Amino acid sequence: MDPIEILTVMIAGLWLFLPAMLPNSAAVVFGGGTKMDFGRSWRGKRIFGDGKSWRGFFGGAFSGIAFGLILIGISCLWDPSGTWGYGEFWGNVGIIACLAFGAVLGDLCGAFIKRRLGMERGQKAPILDQYDFVIGAFLLTALFNYDWVYSTYIEGWHIAALIFIIALMFAIHRVVNIIGYKMGLKKEPW
Repeated sequence: MDPIEILTVMIAGLWLFLPAMLPNSAAVVFGGGTKMDFGRSWRGKRIFGDGKSWRGFFGGAFSGIAFGLILIGISCLWDPSGTWGYGEFWGNVGIIACLAFGAVLGDLCGAFIKRRLGMERGQKAPILDQYDFVIGAFLLTALFNYDWVYSTYIEGWHIAALIFIIALMFAIHRVVNIIGYKMGLKKEPW
């Protein structure tokens, strides 16, 4: 595989992962209302904390799905061969839903872990903060569509797409959080 083909694989992998990258930012915008843990504690600590609401969870996930559907439309117009798509239409929707819900579930698991470690809402947790949603998105998608995850991010040179996403997430996470902070949507710029 030549360098241009590897670069194409990396960009296509990022393009296909975009529905997982939007939900947690959208959850901040839609957030508020009833807390996912209903204010309950487990072993003396809140289960998820005040930062996780049902409205944010579903608003974030459905934003990722809507964005994914837009990407499907663009992909169909731009590349009818399907290289930049997710597969057949209903397979597309299933993969996008898994990526979006996996991202918010991964973030929810990250909040659960942070509470167990005694960390407060908004406290820095390097690596966990940047990658909890990535792990959640890949795990949930692999659970329902392992072949797609394998062929898109692991098989052969497609591993370059996964490495690219992992390397890029740190910078993207930082930029998005600074923007959210400056917009008054986040209390901390991290």
